[in-house]
Amino acid sequence: MNTPRLPFLDGLRVAAFALLIPYHVGMYYVTWDWHVKSPAASDALEPFMQLSSPWRLSLLFLIAGAACQGLFAKRGALGTLKDRSRRLLLPLLFGMVIIVTPQAYFEVRTQAPELLPGDGGYLDFWARYLKGGALCRGDDCLDVPTWNHLWFLPYLWVYAVAGAALASLKLKPRAVELPAWAWLLAPAVPLALLRVTVMPHWPSTHDLVHDLYNHLQYGFVFAVGWASRTPLAQGLWPAALRLRWAALAVSLATWAALLAFNARYADAVPPDAGLVAARTLRGALTWWAIVACCGWAQRAFQRETPALREAAAAVFCLYILHQSVIVLLTQALKPLVLPWGLEAGLLIVLTFAICALAYLGARRVPGLALLLGIQRRPRKAEPAVSSAAAA
Repeated sequence: MNTPRLPFLDGLRVAAFALLIPYHVGMYYVTWDWHVKSPAASDALEPFMQLSSPWRLSLLFLIAGAACQGLFAKRGALGTLKDRSRRLLLPLLFGMVIIVTPQAYFEVRTQAPELLPGDGGYLDFWARYLKGGALCRGDDCLDVPTWNHLWFLPYLWVYAVAGAALASLKLKPRAVELPAWAWLLAPAVPLALLRVTVMPHWPSTHDLVHDLYNHLQYGFVFAVGWASRTPLAQGLWPAALRLRWAALAVSLATWAALLAFNARYADAVPPDAGLVAARTLRGALTWWAIVACCGWAQRAFQRETPALREAAAAVFCLYILHQSVIVLLTQALKPLVLPWGLEAGLLIVLTFAICALAYLGARRVPGLALLLGIQRRPRKAEPAVSSAAAA
């Protein structure tokens, strides 16, 4: 039996993925480690980056969980496995061989050029990249081939397969009736506990096998997203709509508190109690911001439109391409020595434009469309229900 489609999910997905381009452009200008770095890198943008970094990826997994439940309801476990394998694993393999390679090349060229094989050209590096192994400078190693920003795809595949397998057991959990305010608190507790107890010992790696903290947090929000399309957690959506102002306010207040904490202990070791408190707030902020996003998306995307359907069809292709396009553009613009603010604006605009043009061209080429995750037959408008009706 099909579950009702929530019309705002496409808008939420587009908005969430749209954050990735300015965020990854920002990574070029902050002091945090990234593939290439601007000569103008500083900590000026870091407070604004921290506004979305605690929750943007978890939000994508929540949306994916809801979408995968809808897919399972239509096509069952085998259909879900076939669809997710085609949509996720083929673009992953193509991306690792073709799309991601420029990121690795310019990372080595700008940070450890002595490791470049042959005459240092791209083709020589590509041959070395496909051969596999590690490129090391002391203890700092780059394992190739790599999936870089495409790590999201194998994680999502694993969670989708696990979700379909569990759903195939045909368990019938009872509906959970919670007051609206409980949806702001209950899911925040495990995320805060994971941040305090698991993250310090198993930090993020994105290598799929040795990434306990990320699997626990992303698997949890994926499960919540899946459950939100079932009686178990269907109260999430109306609660998010009702709590959108409160969730936004507490998210911004928590962000400000964490900035103050970081500033206070920028050059000192924080006390244990303070560190636990900061990690608790950081974990809870993940959920509070998600609730705010889900609530405001229901206000912003109350009905499906042709433009929204087109954007939703394009967004996966843009995700696959965007980071390599950013890296290539940083190297193309570097000789111009532009003011960093102007350069950053150009990077954002040009990345969106180039990725959009690539999508428009690739969707006309069947094999290439498949490898870039493009559905050549865009989903037609279907009867939708409001979040209140779905509850």
